[in-house]
Amino acid sequence: MNNIILTANNIFKSFQTTRKNNLDVLKGVSLEIEMSKITIIVGASGAGKSTLLHLLGGLDRPDSGEVLYDEENIFNYSEDRLAKFRNKNVGFVFQFHHLLPEFTALENVIIPQLIGGKNFPEAKLKSEQLLETVGLSKRFTHKPAELSGGEQQRVAVARALANGPKIIFADEPTGNLDSVNSEEIHKLILELKASVGVTFVIVTHNQQLVDLADQILEIKDGKILTRA
Repeated sequence: MNNIILTANNIFKSFQTTRKNNLDVLKGVSLEIEMSKITIIVGASGAGKSTLLHLLGGLDRPDSGEVLYDEENIFNYSEDRLAKFRNKNVGFVFQFHHLLPEFTALENVIIPQLIGGKNFPEAKLKSEQLLETVGLSKRFTHKPAELSGGEQQRVAVARALANGPKIIFADEPTGNLDSVNSEEIHKLILELKASVGVTFVIVTHNQQLVDLADQILEIKDGKILTRA
């Protein structure tokens, strides 16, 4: 059985810095992500870690190269099909939770399910279950401003799980948290990997989070080095 959930082949990405100059960030990146594993991406600031994460998750398109899910290159999709693919197959957790401030924790988890076509009663039940899973059973009706930083990030994790994604991409998920809340998020990631079999691809500078990795990929000079 093939346990590879995602394959990137020869990804190039550059950004225009001036009218005449381009900054080459990714220079032929190839990698494989194994199902139900934690892959950590590390590297110096500005090395292209977040750029790579956005490409792997279909938030941005490369200059050339391909990202394969089930042997299909997602960059052959139209923008509409790519958006539907993201909604159904991947979840995102960012350093800053990006919760909708006017909605409750429960509503923030419900919304992506409604966008994906699920009916409200079903979405509400799933959201309640997810918030219980991340330890927020008593915070359903709280808005983001009424939650601690760690609680907000737990809502973000629940939201990322809402549509049953095959893979979750996390960009510095504990970068804005103190050590106590960071440790809680680390425990949650391990629990979700064990209980639900979620695949995680995480960009981080946090050594405690790096220590949880099944695979460590380092970006250096626009290329990938496999460390473990």
